[in-house]
Amino acid sequence: MTLAKLSNNWLPSVPSFFDRFFDGELMDWNRSNYSSTDTTLPAVNVKENTNEYLIDVAAPGLKKDDFRVNYENGRLTISSEHKSEKEEKEGEKVTRREFSYQSFQRAFTVAENAIDAERIAAHYQDGILHITLPKRDEVKPKPPREIKIS
Repeated sequence: MTLAKLSNNWLPSVPSFFDRFFDGELMDWNRSNYSSTDTTLPAVNVKENTNEYLIDVAAPGLKKDDFRVNYENGRLTISSEHKSEKEEKEGEKVTRREFSYQSFQRAFTVAENAIDAERIAAHYQDGILHITLPKRDEVKPKPPREIKIS
């Protein structure tokens, strides 16, 4: 009885390994995105529409006070630090106590002349941190202008 099928074709997996190694999946070449506690970085979606850039950070279980969002010199930095302890009540014997500490930082480079830094806004709802970066009027797409032929 055979539990696993053996294959002599191991070459297709080699390029895949090297692709992941050099594109940063196996090595963290970008030190601006990190978790200091070996936890997973929260997933991020970045969207663009006519008027703004939208960044959504999936971070369930945190509170809005756990986040810091900073913008300086074309760099948007999102970081969080969360500590929690289970309290023991008086008269209880502690047989196990669990502590939790999580932190991360994500950073994005933004063209300084593309956004209105004074109007950047953030709110946290249902486990997702929503950040809005409004575009400056000068960079918003203009409707096509019809040119008359003479």
